[in-house]
Amino acid sequence: MKHILCLNNISQVGLDVLPKEYQIIKDVAVADAILVRSANMLETTLPANVLAVARAGAGVNNIPLEPYAKAGVVVFNTPGANANAVKELTIAGMLLASRDIYHGMKWVEENKADVEINKNMEKAKAAFAGREISGKTIGIFGLGAVGALIAGAAAGMGMKVVGYEPSADTIKKNHHLLPSDITLVASGDEIYAVADFISLNVPLLPTTKGMINKDSIAKMKDGVVILNLARDAIVNDVDIKAALLSKKVHKYVTDFPNFETANMEGVIAIPHLGASTEEAEDNCAAMAAHEIVNFIEHGNIVNSVNYPNIELGAKLNFVHRLIVLHENVEGLDASIVKATEARAKVVSTISKFKGAYAVTLVDFEHPTKTCADGTCLHDEVTALKGVLRVRVIH
Repeated sequence: MKHILCLNNISQVGLDVLPKEYQIIKDVAVADAILVRSANMLETTLPANVLAVARAGAGVNNIPLEPYAKAGVVVFNTPGANANAVKELTIAGMLLASRDIYHGMKWVEENKADVEINKNMEKAKAAFAGREISGKTIGIFGLGAVGALIAGAAAGMGMKVVGYEPSADTIKKNHHLLPSDITLVASGDEIYAVADFISLNVPLLPTTKGMINKDSIAKMKDGVVILNLARDAIVNDVDIKAALLSKKVHKYVTDFPNFETANMEGVIAIPHLGASTEEAEDNCAAMAAHEIVNFIEHGNIVNSVNYPNIELGAKLNFVHRLIVLHENVEGLDASIVKATEARAKVVSTISKFKGAYAVTLVDFEHPTKTCADGTCLHDEVTALKGVLRVRVIH
């Protein structure tokens, strides 16, 4: 029996993905893995029995990635599972920023007692006139799962699409989602110069924190609309306030309002609804559950944020699989394979690294008689310098 701890309410669709021998429990002391959404784990030290944490969502700023990596705990997220939901809210944000729908509806609410409202609104509506998005240019930072879908949707509404994505692998992966006439640029400055709308679809990193600031805003077109459904700290609060007051920025749409932005004129503040759809929650939960099962049952790592992704396929019945999480030390993967060869017949191996950490998988058969259950091999590999965690799946 495997035990899964849920730190938040997880969609039943996701829980249904778990095999029948997986049990939802409430005690971390017996948990093999953890499913989490928004619960803060930054101060949580996990017991040695926990193998993995899966975030049912994309952002992992509530999980201590480095400490967990050092402890041999693989952290997963679910990129793309909520991408359509975020795309749709981004389109809604563009429409709200272009057409003064909010104030128009507010006028109706304030005047709903007026028996002549249908006549009087003809005079009032002039104050809520807007502009169309067809024919305008949208500049998209990041063409991952969300950005690529936004690009396709914007093109479908008659917009010109300009995109900046530094990763050639990401562009290749999502090429089928991108409009055929998208203009790919080599720098953010090229987006600032032409975009009527700017959509931010990048993770919060030291390099992206505050990337929208007085200097970058100065390079933008007058009356630009900035759409931030990524993370609030990507935009500098002080500088966006000044830009809104000067009308350099027409509207700032954010799905991550804070005290400053929630009180700014010209801000369209949405209470973090990007992934708040039934479908997105189901998709994220199901993907997270699949990732955990694949890792526990086969040692495969897909969509990890603190260890490299690595796959050796489904473990076959006639082999045993050695899973070793270790530091990225030159030659350590070869030492792991050599130790296995000394004890058994090696069938296949694979090793991948990501930054300071690495994973080595070894399929082997026929352990020696003195170590029929793989215990000797487990202990010998564990003793190698730089090894963080060892498992053998029989």
